[in-house]
Amino acid sequence: MEKRKARILIAEDEAHIRSLIRLIVTTLGAEVIAEAPDGESALSLYRQHKPDMVILDINMPKLDGITVLKQIMAIDPQALVVMLTSLNALDVVKECIDSGAWNYILKNTSAEELHRAISATWGDYMAVIRERKSS
Repeated sequence: MEKRKARILIAEDEAHIRSLIRLIVTTLGAEVIAEAPDGESALSLYRQHKPDMVILDINMPKLDGITVLKQIMAIDPQALVVMLTSLNALDVVKECIDSGAWNYILKNTSAEELHRAISATWGDYMAVIRERKSS
């Protein structure tokens, strides 16, 4: 049986950043199933598509990423959400992780580092899922 591709939702208000993330996740063998330019769209698309991973910007119009993160986690506490931001404030990082985010990536990170971080987070998540299934 062929393994299905990981299905990704990208929620980012800047089109050029969405394009970069799309390129990175497709080179990882994943499929971008939806893109959201604001927090309200992100939440709606999450409910509609139930993606395997969400890459979520913190600063977005309509609903900020932390609010969206908390609502996604209320829908599915096992959701895989990676926060993406230009902010490097420890209190913001802590709030994201405490709210259920699996990782926190700065936008000014190189494309190679973004690739590594997304890939590593996916690997860590899948290891936890496999462990849960075998217990």
